Amino acid sequence: MPETPELDRLIRQIQPIGSQLFNRSLAFFSSTVSVALEVILIVAIALMLLINPHPYRSGFIRIFPSFYRRRVDAILTKCHESLGQWTIGTLIEMVFIAVLSGVGLWILRVPLALAHAVLAGLLNLIPNIGPTLSAVLPITIALLDAPWKAIAVLILYIVIQNIESYWLTPTIMAKQVSLLPAVTLTAQVFFASVFGPLGLLMALPLAVVAKIWVEGVLFEDVMDRWQHPGSRDRKEKYEDTA
Repeated sequence: MPETPELDRLIRQIQPIGSQLFNRSLAFFSSTVSVALEVILIVAIALMLLINPHPYRSGFIRIFPSFYRRRVDAILTKCHESLGQWTIGTLIEMVFIAVLSGVGLWILRVPLALAHAVLAGLLNLIPNIGPTLSAVLPITIALLDAPWKAIAVLILYIVIQNIESYWLTPTIMAKQVSLLPAVTLTAQVFFASVFGPLGLLMALPLAVVAKIWVEGVLFEDVMDRWQHPGSRDRKEKYEDTA
């Protein structure tokens, strides 16, 4: 049976759409596989470092001159302590956010409240961006159920994030290496552009480590000890006069 002009025109219109869908599906699949492989690689490297960290630490310290190796060892110890404190504080925050979100969504009778609560806790690991992403799905589902529920869920998440920002984080993270909000956001943009989605997840701990190294090496060991040749003479003269 010969094709009609309308059918032929419809086929020509559908072909580009099908091609675009196929290309986008292929790109999404390849990016998902790439992210999964990156996560597996990072986990494997982390496990190897955790199982026997001393040879890697000793090899890294030997890169530096002998007179500075003790200082490098002290900085690495400080990084280890800060990351441990950050990890404990982050886990407490994640549990707190998950519990509050779950209870609030259960009271509002939003479907899949437990799943949304777990997602909110996990995404809280990504500062600034994670809390916003965690609110999108429950607000959308609540909107399909009843418009007032969507507004109530939005208010709920705003209240939870304010409690976390102004009370929980200062209390739980009292010993954590504090980072300015602009520094945190800059670190997220930088590491995400360099390492992709995995860099966004690792931006905060990497920023903590970078901050400790900058403070220890650049500020304390270089800038704080850098004096003008005549500054010591002027200081001694001032002390003798006084």
